[in-house]
Amino acid sequence: MNELLPLCNTRDLREGGEAVPFDVNYAGQTCRAFAVRYQGQPHAYLNRCTHVAMELDWQPNRVFDDSGDWLLCASHGAAYRPDTGQCAGGPCHGGLIKITLSENNGVVYWHSAYNLKPLAF
Repeated sequence: MNELLPLCNTRDLREGGEAVPFDVNYAGQTCRAFAVRYQGQPHAYLNRCTHVAMELDWQPNRVFDDSGDWLLCASHGAAYRPDTGQCAGGPCHGGLIKITLSENNGVVYWHSAYNLKPLAF
């Protein structure tokens, strides 16, 4: 069953702004995830770098680089595309684990996490 769960109001996701954090169940564990807005669309990922399983944030809820064009791991500089989660440079191995979002009537929803899978690369 793929349950639709409310995450935040549409206005909470600002283009290139702070991420909205949330918890998901992934591989039997509670893990941190985040949602961002990029090129007008909401995107969400498991907050786990593929180089070393650490959260990306360089400050709480800050995952974009200064340009707002890349998701950047604060620990070792791995860069990911905000729209796909694919590795764009640095020491990453593959892509971030994507979480399906939808947006309707001013609310962003995430689709239940039992189904999370790594992106193909």
